[in-house]
Amino acid sequence: MMRKRQSPLQGMGCLHIYTGDGKGKTTAAFGLAMRCCGSGGHVVIVQFLKTVPTGELVFIRQAACENLCVYRFETPHGFYHQLDEAQKSQLKAEIQKALAFIDERFLLADCDMLILDEVMGALKNALIEESGLLELLLRRPRGMEVVLTGRDAPQALIDMADYVTEMRLVKHPYERGVAARRGIEY
Repeated sequence: MMRKRQSPLQGMGCLHIYTGDGKGKTTAAFGLAMRCCGSGGHVVIVQFLKTVPTGELVFIRQAACENLCVYRFETPHGFYHQLDEAQKSQLKAEIQKALAFIDERFLLADCDMLILDEVMGALKNALIEESGLLELLLRRPRGMEVVLTGRDAPQALIDMADYVTEMRLVKHPYERGVAARRGIEY
């Protein structure tokens, strides 16, 4: 019989949401991951709709943090709205593999924090069914912190969550035509 590992975190394990049209949702989730790791916790991050290299991933590799793992199940692709139907179908199948991986983390309870980065984007593009995500989250083990990020969090998820933070866009250089900048937006 497998012995359940003892979490260094205190508490019941809460559901967090970082949502809204403003910048900083992934950044906030990664900051929380660093805090958890710094307290001795093990963090697993599953990224949705992100396939290009980003500064945070380079940093994690360079830091060789043993208790922080990032997983991407998708083959490189462009923006969702630019994909043809065959690519969208492939993406949906890859996301199902990510959901199975998440379900396994819940079953094994082998991390203290699980971050589903940009899962709201997968919901918005109908790559995940809302009811399926809600059912999956109901299976999360007691004591595991789960963090969801992305724009347009549905009300049912907001109602289920313990923490909800909305990042609100007030002003952004993109509005002046400034493209996303390495080290700032990615």
